[in-house]
Amino acid sequence: MTGTRRDLPQLLGEARRWFEEGMLAALESEGVAPVTPPQVQLFAALDEDGTTVAELARRMGVTRQTVHQAVHALVGAGLLEQIPDPSSARQRLIRRTAEGRHAHERARRALERLEGRLAERIGERAVAALRSALEAPWGEPPTAPTAGVQRPAVSPRPRP
Repeated sequence: MTGTRRDLPQLLGEARRWFEEGMLAALESEGVAPVTPPQVQLFAALDEDGTTVAELARRMGVTRQTVHQAVHALVGAGLLEQIPDPSSARQRLIRRTAEGRHAHERARRALERLEGRLAERIGERAVAALRSALEAPWGEPPTAPTAGVQRPAVSPRPRP
């Protein structure tokens, strides 16, 4: 049997799904209104005093429309509210309601339990090393080809 080495983004995605599925199951068992993984990500990206839709979209790496849809659903569930932004008459801040703060606290505790379970499975040193590697500054993603890799020359398109 030949083993195939999976790429790092795939492994990171699987790890993220492991945490999301565990957290969603924990929240469901505690009676928190059903939420989706993107809604959980939005919830985690919020500042305590509120965050604009544009900033949430930037932090999550999604469009404003995607954030608006998630916010609308979470407002409907009673977990978020929109308030005027004191620094801008044109913008609104998204923040957790009292029920949303309570759900956020339960989610935080669920994540702590999941991290503990992971430490039981792969070891505390491995979890600490993983955390350290992910918290280390990676810098901006490379935009130029790596040394030694040549791109094919691009010839100008002929004019009609």
